[in-house]
Amino acid sequence: MAKTPNSISLDDPVTALKGVGAALALPLAKLDIHVVADLLFHLPRAYEDRSKVVPLAKLQVGQSALIRVRCLAVEQQAFKSSLTVQVTDDSGVLNLRFFKVYAGLLNKFTPGKWLQIFGEVRFGYKGLEMTHPEIAPLPELAALPKQALTPIYPLTEGLSQLKLRSLVQQALQLLPKLTDLLPPLPATVAASKYNLLDALRCIHSPTLNENATALLAGDHPAQLRLAIEELVAHQLMLRHKKNDTAHLAAQPFGPSVDLAPRLLAALPYHPTNTQQKVLREINHDLGQGVAMQRLVQGDVGSGKTLVAMLAACPVLEQQAQVAVLAPTELLAQQHYQVFSARLAPLGVKVVLLVSAMPAAAKRACLAVIAEHPQAVIIGTHALLQDKVEFANLALLIVDEQHRFGVAQRLALKNKVHPDWHLHQLVLSATPIPRTLALSLYADLATSVLDELPPGRKPITTVVMPTTKKPQLIERLQASCAAGRQVYWVCTLVEDNEDIEAQAAIVACAELQSLLPNVRIGLVHGQLKAADKQQVMQAFAANLLQLLVATTVIEVGVDVPNASIMVIENAERLGLSQLHQLRGRVGRGSVDSSCVLLYQPPLSQRAQQRLAVIKSSNDGFAIAEADLQLRGPGEVLGLKQSGLIPFKIARLQRDSAYLTVAHQMATQMLAHEQRFAGQPCHSQELVRRWFAPQNSYLGA
Repeated sequence: MAKTPNSISLDDPVTALKGVGAALALPLAKLDIHVVADLLFHLPRAYEDRSKVVPLAKLQVGQSALIRVRCLAVEQQAFKSSLTVQVTDDSGVLNLRFFKVYAGLLNKFTPGKWLQIFGEVRFGYKGLEMTHPEIAPLPELAALPKQALTPIYPLTEGLSQLKLRSLVQQALQLLPKLTDLLPPLPATVAASKYNLLDALRCIHSPTLNENATALLAGDHPAQLRLAIEELVAHQLMLRHKKNDTAHLAAQPFGPSVDLAPRLLAALPYHPTNTQQKVLREINHDLGQGVAMQRLVQGDVGSGKTLVAMLAACPVLEQQAQVAVLAPTELLAQQHYQVFSARLAPLGVKVVLLVSAMPAAAKRACLAVIAEHPQAVIIGTHALLQDKVEFANLALLIVDEQHRFGVAQRLALKNKVHPDWHLHQLVLSATPIPRTLALSLYADLATSVLDELPPGRKPITTVVMPTTKKPQLIERLQASCAAGRQVYWVCTLVEDNEDIEAQAAIVACAELQSLLPNVRIGLVHGQLKAADKQQVMQAFAANLLQLLVATTVIEVGVDVPNASIMVIENAERLGLSQLHQLRGRVGRGSVDSSCVLLYQPPLSQRAQQRLAVIKSSNDGFAIAEADLQLRGPGEVLGLKQSGLIPFKIARLQRDSAYLTVAHQMATQMLAHEQRFAGQPCHSQELVRRWFAPQNSYLGA
């Protein structure tokens, strides 16, 4: 039985509210709404302007509009499967269509009855129509609501916008009972004039006095106030997680006394100073008896793979296994070849597990994984399958960590000996600006490789319009004749592998006609894994002189003899991706160059990007420039599955507040440490914004 409003607590289950029973509690739980306070932090994803009534004569296709109409006729189709209602406001006629006729729907429509309706206008076979709009009875000439914007909430099956709005309004009546946990914002921040209660009231129930344009655009100070609070909560969550993982028992491993020295002795070069420094940090972590959680950021060509191999040595030396998780089969194959070449001669078993392997090869690999305690197992998502059983997995190395979701990393935690937790070393070839690293990877210890191995020469970058392609072709002809190899990368705006593949196929055919004496290969995302691998092996063996490819070769491909990288339509890519692609050359001792082909005319923004990439080979400086030009969402890739979904914070919009959030989180934790025994506001703030069962907390 629902309580009276005065007796309801924000910590009460949602069933304490009027109209919420066990049946409605189920879809609410799917939205992580369990207690009344959760409704206050279930924020609108958008707004609709319902402050003006639009005459039917002025409706436009695609428009979401509020109309006031009189019912003319009702037509129910055969078998009661659909319903069409004709309405008018005397300026025109509109059809309402319902494909699902639920109980009571027919009762809403009586010829001559006035209705207030909101919905999206579409073009139907009988003219303009709305499909399943929101309907409310309306006395003729009734006043418009005082609320200018109507919030649109994230929903799930079994829950309507009208119902959810009514529940949020009930929760808003209890808003005075909510405690503002955040320290005061700096006065320099525009959102500082809003406290938590005012911000929530404005966002859930904006009045006509609010700046509707700012709310619709998502940059109202009230929205920014909550976004900053969510960023602080996210920062606190990561800090709590780091503190928790600092006590997770893991197998301790002392420094390698055999494998690492033998591996180093076989190298034709010495590790750089930064490689040695990072290895000391890793060896320190591995020897502590608690689970290592370390991120290694390295610029293109800085030697992350060598660091990973040397990090594996102490683990392998003590008869434990190392798993290397790669995002693509192509990169997994590359790692397998490199690890095998360096570690197999030292007696280490190195195996590869990818989905495209023949069944017999998979069975043999699974047997090694289950029975051989000293092994390096390299693979893709195939390593996460339930049937993969490890003999003694102790260290996980994740390459290009931002391409993996938390659930995927968690899948390997269950494959470790029950007495131990997994050491994790995550690698990123995409330099991350310091501000973003502090805010998004606060749960990880961070190491940086910012020094290139000796002998590497800087790459010369040339920006060239497509009108000069004939001169470029002559240069490629001469370079191939001299024994050098070339990458030709095709890019497109559309995120569509079929279109990208077609563009690469067309480019390959064109280059074959222009360079008939050059051996040309083609690789793209639509090729089977075995075919891709065959082409890459042929290019690595110098059986192919020019490789036409899509951005599948962005990371991990290592062919020292390749000295020219041509990137077609370079103006379409961001700086970090251009830098990654450029890093596929310059891996040998010869002078290398990268040609950025663009289609004129260039926009001012594209000119800025290409000017930055031309003038700098420093990945960290380029990442900072990319952050300024495009924002963090583009630098990191908003689609990355490892990044927790925010309710209101947007990295693209709120990058200026990341430092503020970091400082405020530090302030809250320092205060709690100084005044131990007082209420722990940081944990309560995390619970408000992030569901306790969120797997991110246990990653």
